[in-house]
Amino acid sequence: MLKPTSDMPDMPVQPNLRRRAVMDTARQLGLLGGENSRIGGRIRRELVAAAKKKSGISSDTELLEYALAKVALEDDFGTKLVRRKGRIAQDIDLEL
Repeated sequence: MLKPTSDMPDMPVQPNLRRRAVMDTARQLGLLGGENSRIGGRIRRELVAAAKKKSGISSDTELLEYALAKVALEDDFGTKLVRRKGRIAQDIDLEL
């Protein structure tokens, strides 16, 4: 089980800006429109508490919505970059 460490700040680092950007993008893409649905599950208290602390979110519903939006918007840049290994010519000039 992950225990809070000194690396986990008491106050989140600019949570409102990050959260607002994620939620605004999700809204612009139409991910937050339409009817609400109900979701249920058993989630470890420690995980919920750490996520709330890190994000600055106190509501379970808002936390789930934010987490799901982050997953839905997650980019796969790293994966795509790794897949390109060996596809760029070795003699290409990268200097400007």
